[in-house]
Order: sequence, then structure tokens, then C-alpha cells
Amino acid sequence: MATARYDHTASLLADGRVLVAGGAGEVAGGVNESAELYDPKTGKFTPAGSLTAARSGATATTLSDGRILIAGGENGPGFLASAEVYDSVTGKFAATGSMQTARTAQAAALLSDGRVLIVGGWDGSKGLHHSSAEAYDPKAGSFSPAGSMAIGRAAPTATLLSDGRVLITGGFGPDDFGGPLASAELYQP
Repeated sequence: MATARYDHTASLLADGRVLVAGGAGEVAGGVNESAELYDPKTGKFTPAGSLTAARSGATATTLSDGRILIAGGENGPGFLASAEVYDSVTGKFAATGSMQTARTAQAAALLSDGRVLIVGGWDGSKGLHHSSAEAYDPKAGSFSPAGSMAIGRAAPTATLLSDGRVLITGGFGPDDFGGPLASAELYQP
């Protein structure tokens, strides 16, 4: 890559290329807004513009129409509720509606109906991890509340099951002193 980074996103595009975006690393302020495309045919990375906001610890979810939703994360001094969409046809990032809760270390899953479920995470306040969930509607370009988990979790996973439910596993919680979790929950859209 042209830029050293960690805690970034990597998303497979419909044409087989991979979008690598954001992350932390050796940049001023420690958080990066740059993006790169990896082409497996050439084995090379090329610049892909800039995110609308520098962010690390975000989620990236491929939408049903092939665009990539990049949501939340942190930008050094603060935690982000903002989200943006990358369109591989135009090669541009554009802001979209913001989440209702600023969060990093959350999980995301594309639901069967095309919405994106965002669960858990952390916003740095009082060491508590979020139990809240929200759903992004790509048609409306906005987020809405989607219930709450039984406990707050940071860095869980969210996996769409064949029956449309989402399995949410592990993470840290319910606070900074809770340690790793062995529990799991099911989300029913």
C-alpha cells in the first residue's frame, strides 16, 4: 500500500478490486482519510480518493447495489456518528445520514431486506459499551433505532444467518472491566 495503516476497512468490490479505506498509522494526527484500491489482476494499489472524514475503527458493509457503507469509528480526538458511501462507478465518497450514536469497535451486517444493522461499540464515555443497535436504510440514506442487545458489547461480530436473523457473538463488555465475552445474542429484524 502507499500508506501504512491499521484499524482500517477493506471491502471487496463487484469487479474484484478491494477498497482499503481510513485507519490509523503514520499520518498527522494518527488517523487517515485516504483510500486505495487493490487490483488483483495487476497486484498493485492505486489511490482512490479520500473519505469525507478521517476514521479508524469504522465498519464497511457492501450494500445490495454494490456501494460501500462506511460508518462510525474515531478520528483521534473524538468518536464518530457520521457515515459515508463509496460508489465504485464514480470512484467518489459521499456523506450520508449519521448514526444516532457515535461509536467505534461496533459490528455491522447486511440484512436480507438490504438494510445494514449496526450493533454495539464504544464512544469513550465512562468506559461503557453500547447495547444499542441501529439500522441504515440505503434508499432513505438514514439510520433509525433497531432495538437493544441484552448487554453492551464492544468489538463483537454480527453474522447474517440463512433465516434472516443476525447472530451477535463475543466482544468486550459490558464495561472496560468486563473482559472478553463468551455470550451470544440473536437479532430478529
